[in-house]
Amino acid sequence: MNNCDFKKSSLNLRGRLVEIDRPWVMGIINATPDSFFADSRVMDSEDISERAKSMMREGADILDIGACSTRPGAEVATAEEEIRRLDVAVKAVRDAVGDDMILSVDTYRADVARHCVEHLGVDIINDISGGDLDMEMHNTVAKLQVPYIVMHTRGTPATMQQLTDYDGDVAAVVLEELARKIDTLHQMGINDVIADPGFGFAKTVEQNFRLLSCLEAFHALEVPLLVGVSRKSMIQKVLKCTANDALNGTTVVNTIAMMKGAHILRVHDVKAAVEARRLVAFTMDKARNS
Repeated sequence: MNNCDFKKSSLNLRGRLVEIDRPWVMGIINATPDSFFADSRVMDSEDISERAKSMMREGADILDIGACSTRPGAEVATAEEEIRRLDVAVKAVRDAVGDDMILSVDTYRADVARHCVEHLGVDIINDISGGDLDMEMHNTVAKLQVPYIVMHTRGTPATMQQLTDYDGDVAAVVLEELARKIDTLHQMGINDVIADPGFGFAKTVEQNFRLLSCLEAFHALEVPLLVGVSRKSMIQKVLKCTANDALNGTTVVNTIAMMKGAHILRVHDVKAAVEARRLVAFTMDKARNS
């Protein structure tokens, strides 16, 4: 495994330039009854508040709030229900952790994104479809002028696992498709783009680990790189375990991602990721100074 020196980056968050000078840990808050990892689900405002406070204490840099499950087979919430859940969740999180914590919202709907930025003060839009499920998303983000996480996938959550045939090396294809989309986003005036290779979305287990092995190549995109592997089936299937038992595997994969220069880790377990980050930083510092 080739170690990758961390490439600093920055984001414009509502007129405030924030430097990413170390890997950020993004804590997942699922305000939905149907996310794939049951222990991550929090619906009541009091539970959401406590989860947010806990993640902040453990060292989260961003909290990512979602209210519409995208796991295969999940019941898709309506836009109205998604907004209703987010109204409760974002207010509970903001009241719990204050205005300084960076908040992102996990949605593929343009109207939901607009509502969250304009009325709830969300800082970042995290779109698992990369704009493919709502053709108005890119125009909306361009008008809102907030950072945008563009993830690679194919099809819908219901069909994506039937769309894993890639013409050539999966890493090269994903890199090229993300590069084209990021170029389009920049041309539309969206300056702050974060790239997510989409682990677990329209990829087989082998393809996921091929992406991981080539992760440093994605720095050619010249944007921050987000890795979201937390407790996913790519880990479960290799270790023959359930999501409940996949924390150790998640930490190993996150460590590899950081050694390859990942800027953001999207995780259910903030404490474990922060501890891994500390150890990676200590190791790489010693390597540079030896």
